[in-house]
Amino acid sequence: MISREKIQAELEGIDIRFDYPLKEFTYTKVGGPVDYLVFPRNKYELLRIVKLANREEIPWMVLGNSSNIIIRDGGVRGFVIMFNYLNHISVDGYMIEAEAGANLIQTTHIALHHSLSGFEFACGIPGSVGGAVFMNAGAYGGEIGHVLESCTILTKEGEIKTLDNRNMRFGYRHSAIQETGDIIISAKFSLKPGDYQLIEQEMKRLTHLRELKQPLEYPSCGSVFKRPPGHFAGQLISEADLKGYRIGGVEVSTKHAGFMVNRYDGTAADYEQLIQDVIQRVEEHAGVRLEPEVRIFGDYE
Repeated sequence: MISREKIQAELEGIDIRFDYPLKEFTYTKVGGPVDYLVFPRNKYELLRIVKLANREEIPWMVLGNSSNIIIRDGGVRGFVIMFNYLNHISVDGYMIEAEAGANLIQTTHIALHHSLSGFEFACGIPGSVGGAVFMNAGAYGGEIGHVLESCTILTKEGEIKTLDNRNMRFGYRHSAIQETGDIIISAKFSLKPGDYQLIEQEMKRLTHLRELKQPLEYPSCGSVFKRPPGHFAGQLISEADLKGYRIGGVEVSTKHAGFMVNRYDGTAADYEQLIQDVIQRVEEHAGVRLEPEVRIFGDYE
């Protein structure tokens, strides 16, 4: 097995940290240490990391803004790649291009600054552009698949390609990248000219709705479950009398039952057990089996 000294030498010049606790980056404030945490500054550094990992058969994964994931308490083996430096956003006419590490909310505000419409739905979605494309993030009737023109990816084999919207096979909280395991480097969004004041008004309205309904005052992993056909997950959970139900330090939000909040120094194990309990109780009460939207990674403690 390759030594840490050899990894550091091969990735000289790249920001790399060893045995770093991922809970410092996750919205849930849970997550154990990762063997190698790396922050590439450009696609060439990213390529070096992936090629080294593939050659040495070291597992690797990409974390976006860590807003809709749970990292287990035992942490992650191998490389975790984070795109904090890959966050450039540019505007060309009606097109916005954003690197995968760009903040999605900031990207919508840049669209507003240029009086570009179509991105209002995402003005309150936490996370990175890459994560949003990967998950086909959406809210209030809009989703990334409605505005994405194309994205640049790095394949698992180390080849850089461009995929247009049609090749992304977008579905509800789904994209083709979830199946291929490729890395999104950047994305282009096709928007429409609009009226600045009307766009701003709509963004303020949606932000107000979000603040009114969602428990933003506590750490959470966002919306935990996909919307079941013909139902709303939060309503089903509430009707099963699970608001405030707690495992360890994590509880079903009393403000919005579709969220689970870390109120008392909870752990990833608390989250997982709470998710399983809610799935079971809702199925017993309503005959509907909830499917998690949140993604769970890593080793058990």
